[in-house]
Amino acid sequence: MSLELQDKLQGALLKYSRHILAAFIVVLLIHDVFGTHGFLAMQKKQQEIQHVKAEINRLNKENAALGQDVKDLKTDPQTIKKIAREELGLAKPGEIIIKLPPPPPADSPAPKL
Repeated sequence: MSLELQDKLQGALLKYSRHILAAFIVVLLIHDVFGTHGFLAMQKKQQEIQHVKAEINRLNKENAALGQDVKDLKTDPQTIKKIAREELGLAKPGEIIIKLPPPPPADSPAPKL
């Protein structure tokens, strides 16, 4: 390569080095914000983590309530009587059980009389 061409190339490189560096920095910033592991992706993952933690807390509360129900069913005679009466339709001697039909669904029109 001739000396004149080398001098022109070096001059152009020095002249545009700041522009090249600025463009490189802009590309890096865009990647850091919008990339697969960038700021926006991390924000989305943080929101997902919060949703999962909330779901875990809800399930833990439900699990504790179900555990209490199991304990009550094993040890509390009043709970057993209540379930026997409400769900199984059992009655004490001398009691009469009256079952009413379920109400019609809200979106169907009421029957005309």
